[in-house]
Amino acid sequence: MKTRTWIAIAVVIVAAASAGYFYWQDQLNSRLPNGIAFGNGRIEAVQVDISTKIAGRVQEVFANEGDLVQPGQKVATIDTAQLVAQYLKAQADIASAESQVAAAEAFIAQAKAQLRLAQQELERADRLVKQGHTSKETYDTRVSSRDVAKASLAAAEAELVSKQRSVDAARAIAQEIETQIDDSLLVSPMIGRVLYRLAEPGEVLGSGGKVLTLINLGDIYMEIFLPSAQAHRISIGSEARIKLDILDFAIPAKVSFVSPESQFTPKQVETPSEREKLMFRVKVRVPQELVLKHIDRVKTGVRGVAYVWLDGTAKPEWPAFLQKLPPDVPQSASGK
Repeated sequence: MKTRTWIAIAVVIVAAASAGYFYWQDQLNSRLPNGIAFGNGRIEAVQVDISTKIAGRVQEVFANEGDLVQPGQKVATIDTAQLVAQYLKAQADIASAESQVAAAEAFIAQAKAQLRLAQQELERADRLVKQGHTSKETYDTRVSSRDVAKASLAAAEAELVSKQRSVDAARAIAQEIETQIDDSLLVSPMIGRVLYRLAEPGEVLGSGGKVLTLINLGDIYMEIFLPSAQAHRISIGSEARIKLDILDFAIPAKVSFVSPESQFTPKQVETPSEREKLMFRVKVRVPQELVLKHIDRVKTGVRGVAYVWLDGTAKPEWPAFLQKLPPDVPQSASGK
């Protein structure tokens, strides 16, 4: 009996909370002028994994959980001792291939000289044959020598091309290794805060191994879900306000995304009507310059409500509770 009593009490509490929420929503809706839609959500940001492109041992990790990192800031390195050795070998292979190119060029010069000599001897033999001072057999021998010299020159030129391609291949290998060495330095691609430190110095990671997870503070937003009657009246760039539960002022924002298709309402999203099963996802983005001004106070996961101007009507005035903006934001941004 006690178990049933507790279950009944829990059901009553849940029902009362739901009723209270929907009553609050109705009251809030009644306070809003026509032309403003709203939905509850939470502050979110994209999580970015900093991963190693090359397999290797983690040498150093320069960032800890909670640290703020800037674009291009060095956050970790992978040991490159083996790659450096491979790079030195590749440089030696380049030098060897270049020396073979020089030898091939010298052989071409020799083959050209032999061809000139064979051509001159052939021309003399031709004159002597016409004058009857040498035999036809000698002339034929000079023709054969000239042809052999031509073939030798062609072979030498082909060998030079082959050696030059060997140099190109050796340089490509060296460049690939150099790129891998460059990839051993991991940098932050954006301004963000370290959420997780996933690897420590000494750990061996495979290609794609994660070292850090960052929260991209350059893209702070709230997602809300609105019915089609409101969603189709929202444009990219529409004015918005975000009112967080923990702040006594509103945050100016703009609509950065409106889903082109509906979806079932996520479980964590509360709606006044259970009939509103299919909703459209709308993303309301906080201006980056405002985020950067308050970078140390930005927290994801904070719940609140986003309010959006709807198209098709005269722009209404924001209610009083949405006109109070952060102290460093001009009050003219409250707009009408």
